[in-house]
Amino acid sequence: MGANANDAQSLKDEIAELERRLTDAKSQLGEAIPDQTRSASGNDAALHALLLLSDSALPLGSFAFSSGLESYLAHHKVSPPSASQLPSFQTFLRLSLSTLASTALPYVLAAYRNPEDIETLDNDFDASTPCTVARRASTAQGRALLAVWERSFRAQYTHETVDPSQRNGSIEHSQHLASTALTSFSAALRTSDHLNAHLAPLWGLVTNVLSVPPSDSAYLFLFSHARTVISAAVRASVMGPYQAQAVLASAELQERIKKLVAEGWNKKVEDAGQSVPVMDLWVGRHEKLYSRIFNS
Repeated sequence: MGANANDAQSLKDEIAELERRLTDAKSQLGEAIPDQTRSASGNDAALHALLLLSDSALPLGSFAFSSGLESYLAHHKVSPPSASQLPSFQTFLRLSLSTLASTALPYVLAAYRNPEDIETLDNDFDASTPCTVARRASTAQGRALLAVWERSFRAQYTHETVDPSQRNGSIEHSQHLASTALTSFSAALRTSDHLNAHLAPLWGLVTNVLSVPPSDSAYLFLFSHARTVISAAVRASVMGPYQAQAVLASAELQERIKKLVAEGWNKKVEDAGQSVPVMDLWVGRHEKLYSRIFNS
């Protein structure tokens, strides 16, 4: 009987060990690959924050910029002049999203995962953005996002100190670190000569504080850019508002953004870089246009 009891206990211990290893493996897999099913829809607070950030009325100033589209259209005249510019625009949108995913998305995710590195990430992003026009647009929108946080969101989303007994990897602890880092960065920005407040790292930091899951944060970052470029196309008479909504609603755009998020999920900031070098030329030459309707 004793031997049987020992055998049974050994089996129970083995089962418990296997279950623990399975749980750890699932946790690691969930961290390594963005699971689109684990979205903000399962969390009321995260869903509310996601709706706030996706509102086109959010005063970030992004609609004052065309992200190089106006310059691109000026340098790519269609023939005959009456021909549709829509195919040319589709090419630009694809390249523009690819550029943002390769240059900025790694900084969004790095700031989300390591909020204490916000100042370093901000400086690194500034140094790795050679195009003056793009750098100016990024800091203008980043400072606008910081102003929205200070004036509108901070009172509702500031996280209190977390019980030290909680493990460092907890969501609550990460949000507290992000909230503390955001407050410190905002205060330092008022007196510092070297901080810039670029949009990408600040987006990751703010969405962490607002409890938005990282995969949703990355997806919305790219989607917001697509929406802004498409809005610029409407104002530039490339397409009408119904066509614009059709492009936004298309499965092609959804799949493209999902693919870019998956490709950049594990990319380090050291590996970030311009995937479409000519994009810097289109953005940079915007200031040389004889007449223009956008800031950049």
